[in-house]
Amino acid sequence: MKSAELAQHFENLFGSQPRVFCAPGRVNLLGEHTDYNDGFVMPCAIGFSTRVAISPRPDRKLVIRSEEFSEQLEFDLDHLPSRGKGGWSDYVLGIAVMLQEIGHPALGASLLVRGEVPIGAGLSSSAAIEVASALALMSLNGTRLPLPEVAQLCQRAENVFIGARVGIMDQFVSCLGKAGHALLLDCRSLEFKLIPIPENVRLVICNTMVKHDHASGAYNRRREECDEGVRILTRWYPDARALRDISLEQLEQHTAEIPATIYKRCLHVVSENQRVLEGAKYLVQGDVSRFGSLMRESHRSLRDLFEVSCRELDIMVEIAESLDGYCGGRMTGGGFGGCTVNLVNVADASRFAGQLSERYQAAIGIKPDVYVCSAANGASADLNGAA
Repeated sequence: MKSAELAQHFENLFGSQPRVFCAPGRVNLLGEHTDYNDGFVMPCAIGFSTRVAISPRPDRKLVIRSEEFSEQLEFDLDHLPSRGKGGWSDYVLGIAVMLQEIGHPALGASLLVRGEVPIGAGLSSSAAIEVASALALMSLNGTRLPLPEVAQLCQRAENVFIGARVGIMDQFVSCLGKAGHALLLDCRSLEFKLIPIPENVRLVICNTMVKHDHASGAYNRRREECDEGVRILTRWYPDARALRDISLEQLEQHTAEIPATIYKRCLHVVSENQRVLEGAKYLVQGDVSRFGSLMRESHRSLRDLFEVSCRELDIMVEIAESLDGYCGGRMTGGGFGGCTVNLVNVADASRFAGQLSERYQAAIGIKPDVYVCSAANGASADLNGAA
């Protein structure tokens, strides 16, 4: 029904019947800050999506509207900017620019965007709008790209047009997620495996409702620190291209020769890669308890070694650990606010969500958004807006 409502709204605005394309946000179960280090991640798509309705225009204009914002934006397809201006429409416009760069220029189109992925929560609203927009624009010009290539196109739009140095994880799982499964992704080769999530648990995602101002600067600084770690380690391991090429044993041999802060950043990434690979085995075996232990380890590592947590996230994690049905949890996303993700026994999930919300509000003075959900399917086309 959501797509049908959007299609009707589109028809009222533009006077034509659209096609509707849908792409989900994601939550990352394990593997934080490993994607841009060529490492391993284990995200899953979630049931919050961005929908983009589109129909062709006879002119060379890209007309973009969002249900969340009042303005209508128009762009000349023959004179597109090379860089974003910092507005929400950059995520759509960047896709048009990247399609043009690879020889698939967008055709004149009207687009209407509806987003239900919470913005700024670390659930990848940006990837959702990028992927849905890519599928929509490609539907008009006949471009047929495999979904992994769509993910790469969207990542490039965010890296180059928007200027955010994100890895491939968010766009990839938005394209290729599968209901009931996490996705074990090698961020270097883009090889992936679908890992079943046991049916007796639910994902409880808890939004702290804060996002600290220094998040983007600190994110880029962490990337630089990881790059510096690789530069230092190539003295002894000249074939290493990224931290994913370094083992824990190799890193520990050089504790004294690496600056303390750089060493901590490297230690997080190297051990986090190991946790992802171990965690995949535990989930396949249905061993939620051991997987949950790895999630708790991951949070401690992100807090103490990578230093991207914050008071609100830490309190959210501490509260969760004290509640019935809890199997494991941690902060998820870039850090400095946003969400935690928890694996919770299905019978306890609703009560867990309510108790966590009450106790967090009592401790922080902010009412959090808490979502009980399961892993969802990736991007799709609702051909006539009827789904």
